[in-house]
Amino acid sequence: MTPTQPAAFTEPTVHSETSEHPGVTQLFALLAYGEVAAFYRLTDEARMAPNLAGRINMATMAAAEMNHYELLRDALAKRGVDIVAAMTKYASALENYHRLTTPSTWLEALVKTYIGDALAADFYLEIADALPADAAGVVRAVLSETGHSQFVVAEVKAAVTASEKQRHRLALWSRRLLGEAITQAQYVLAEHDELVDFVVSSGEGIGRLTEFFDRLQNTHNTRVRELGLA
Repeated sequence: MTPTQPAAFTEPTVHSETSEHPGVTQLFALLAYGEVAAFYRLTDEARMAPNLAGRINMATMAAAEMNHYELLRDALAKRGVDIVAAMTKYASALENYHRLTTPSTWLEALVKTYIGDALAADFYLEIADALPADAAGVVRAVLSETGHSQFVVAEVKAAVTASEKQRHRLALWSRRLLGEAITQAQYVLAEHDELVDFVVSSGEGIGRLTEFFDRLQNTHNTRVRELGLA
């Protein structure tokens, strides 16, 4: 789901709660809906590709999203949780994010794939640092495939090297992705107390939300430079 892992995030911590904590179920459900939404988004955006190679790359990423969904489905099933019912409560925030960040060009779709999905992964990986080992393992397995979107870097770099106008336009687009991602992350945390309580109860993880969002900004800046947009 994420093209690059964050370089400067906190080291994993051991959480005192068990994997049966309701916050774990909430996190798995949130991740699962994100995987389904990403599958449909990537499938739609593949049609914007100017060539077969681009369509294949997007389709490969979409297939990986559904594999990740199945991991989460199985993890929730072991907890006796109906994944469809559990996911529904997160539909509003995630669909709103995608609605507000619908790309209008192939290059915008590529930047969203590289930066937008990575921001979401940063959010989940930060929470994973506060999870018990078995639950953290599920989250990291879902976010483990990091190579699929590397094709984005070469294509975006080539485009912005050839056109300063494209560089400025895509830099603005990347800032919009960051702003909307933070807004929706804040919405999810505000609306789901069990998830927040679980995460902050260790006193670490994302307990200090200001620092957490600062780290999101820092890793975002790194990815913008990787794409040649800085």
